[in-house]
Amino acid sequence: MPRKRKGDVVDGVLLLDKPAGVSSNRALQQARFLLNAAKGGHGGTLDPLATGLLPLLLGEATKFSADLLDADKVYEAHIQLGVRTATADAEGEVIETRPVAVSREQFAAAAARFVGRIAQVPPMYSALKRDGKPLYQYARAGVDLERAPRTVDVARIDVLAFEGTRAHVVVACGKGTYVRTLAEDIGAALQCGAHLAALRRLRVGELSLERAVTLDDLALLPATVRREWLLPVDALLTRVPRVDLDPAQAQAFAHGAALELGGRSAPERESIAAGRRRVYGPNHRLLGVADIDERGVLQPRRLLAQDQSGPAAAV
Repeated sequence: MPRKRKGDVVDGVLLLDKPAGVSSNRALQQARFLLNAAKGGHGGTLDPLATGLLPLLLGEATKFSADLLDADKVYEAHIQLGVRTATADAEGEVIETRPVAVSREQFAAAAARFVGRIAQVPPMYSALKRDGKPLYQYARAGVDLERAPRTVDVARIDVLAFEGTRAHVVVACGKGTYVRTLAEDIGAALQCGAHLAALRRLRVGELSLERAVTLDDLALLPATVRREWLLPVDALLTRVPRVDLDPAQAQAFAHGAALELGGRSAPERESIAAGRRRVYGPNHRLLGVADIDERGVLQPRRLLAQDQSGPAAAV
């Protein structure tokens, strides 16, 4: 007997304000339960310690998770000087304490050394894998493995406040950046040690915490209106230029056919220069994403089911 699918087909993006002490996967499962959604994923893990923006991708939106994983992020962080921990954050065992004699200007100067394209050694307490096993499993077993530095981009570290041994900062960074490693490295540069005391994610790409909802607030809403918090699938693709197809082209594209668009007028050909595109059919219906070459040939790469149940696509 076939296994019965649990939940409804729900397509869209939920911007969740994740609470502290809850894993990203646990938050996803609670949100799926509240929305009665059959399928979902999240766009970039937040540690249990961290709060803030956790984009949840439901149904067809899961096909574009890579767009969020690759997106720039903005965080609000509190860095505690003078204390190092095993995990570089407040959840880890304290392994060293040192006196602190640092001014705001000295802290800002040290932080500035980590702005730009920098080499960062990933922490042992991370989900990165070695021989199929996450590094944190080795760390919990007391094994410290050598990790190669990775190049990451840090756009800015703004110091909002500084009070003796604690700094309040905003960090804008690219994919793969560990803010707790930044905190630890700044502490090392100041020769007093440091760890990440608190972290809150404010932005992922074009998605902002200002439009997010908490699990508690979602639970208080009637079940019939909870899905009004969902954004359309193409909220993940706002930076990708769009192409609109007529009904015949849309039908062919939805079946995976490559389309020759080179016969359009000169202005239209300029608007569909080579690159990635989000593709729409009649009534602004998102059909998927495609690559278009310099000849104007549109090649489907990701197609969406045409019985989507989420909010209407953005115009």
